[in-house]
Parts: sequence; structure tokens; C-alpha cells
Amino acid sequence: MTGFRQEFVSEARRWLGTPYVHQASCRGAGCDCLGLIRGVWRAVLGGEPALVPAYTADWSEAARAEVLWDAAREHLVERPITAARPGDVLLFRMQGGAVAKHLGILTRADPSPTFIHAYSGHGVIENSLSDPWARRIVACFAFPERIN
Repeated sequence: MTGFRQEFVSEARRWLGTPYVHQASCRGAGCDCLGLIRGVWRAVLGGEPALVPAYTADWSEAARAEVLWDAAREHLVERPITAARPGDVLLFRMQGGAVAKHLGILTRADPSPTFIHAYSGHGVIENSLSDPWARRIVACFAFPERIN
């Protein structure tokens, strides 16, 4: 893993144990899955690329809009899921037919992949990327190279 990618993994691990708090993005105090990605971005790349509007836990579901996927495409670099490497952002669809609205950071690839995510009721944890989780992945993104 390159030093640049390792920075994202190392920073994500610094967030382990942060409580789950909807819409938050503060290491140690609270975050949700998007807040984790935002916090890692700030720590490694600097200021966030866009303001995040307030959102509800069921955001975009009624409209069936892939808001998170569209935002990821705008600010991150889309990669094939099969080419995912540690440090990449994974986008999950938690239920079949639902919008994709969960994020995590791949921390280890084969043979035993793991990822870090903020999960309601658990906080920021590192999980095995087991088959049930892997089946939910719908997209993969790399953080952009350093921004001036």
C-alpha cells in the first residue's frame, strides 16, 4: 500500500471507538458513516470539498434518489469494485431495492478484507468484509490526490 493510501487507513483507525451520532463528524465525540469519511478527508486532504446539508436517517429514500452516490462521484474518483484497495471508500446498499446510503473505508484487502465504518448502535468499528457485507457494495471510490 502506498504512503498516500496508508494515510487514509491510519486516520480511519484513529476514529475507532468514536460513538455513532447522526450527522456528526468529530473524532472521539461522534460521527455517522458520512461524518467518518468527511473527517478522514479533512485530516488527510484539508478542507471539505462541499458543505453537507442537514439530512434525515431516511434521506433520499422517498425520492429514490442516489444522492450519496452522486456526491461521491462528484468529489471522489470512481473505481471498479474489483479493483478496490486499502484506503478506498466503499458504498453500500443496505437493502435490495433501497438507495445506497452507507459508507466505509477498506482497510485490508485479500485474503481477509476488513473495513472501517460508523454503524448505528456500534459507533466506529473495523469489521471483516464478510460475504454479507461484500454483497452490499455497489460502488468503490478513491480519495483524490492531494488538493492545492
